[in-house]
Amino acid sequence: MLVHETKLRVRYGETDQMGYMYYGNYAEFYEVGRVEMLRSLGMTYRSMEESGVMMPVLELKCKYIKPALYDEEITLKVTLKDMPAVRIKFDYELFNETGDLINIGETTLVFVNIETKRPCLPPADFLQRLEKFFV
Repeated sequence: MLVHETKLRVRYGETDQMGYMYYGNYAEFYEVGRVEMLRSLGMTYRSMEESGVMMPVLELKCKYIKPALYDEEITLKVTLKDMPAVRIKFDYELFNETGDLINIGETTLVFVNIETKRPCLPPADFLQRLEKFFV
C-alpha cells in the first residue's frame, strides 16, 4: 500500500458566498493529490503521456463531512491500496487544520493507449516503481 500526503490552502476563488470550498473543487484537490503522489515516485502525467499512455477518470466518488473553509490549510491523504492493472483506484481523505476528517473520496482511472484509444496495462517502469509498496 502506498500513502502520500499533500497540503493545500483553500483560496478565495475556490469558495462560495459562505466561505465554503465549492463542491466541484474537491475533484481538483484529488487531482493535485494524485499528481503529487506520482511525483513522489519520480513519475509525472507528462512522462506517462510521453510513453504513450493517458489516464482518464472512469469514476469519481465524493462524500462531504464538514466544509473546507477559505484560507484553511487542508491535508490531503491519498492512498493506493492495490497494485494497478488496467485500472488504478485512489482513495482520498481530507483533513482540516485541527485534524478533523472533512471529506472522503475515491477515483478510478483507466490506462489508455494514446494511439489506439483502447485500455492497456500501465507502463512497466511505473509498475516497477510501485512494486516495493505491494510486497
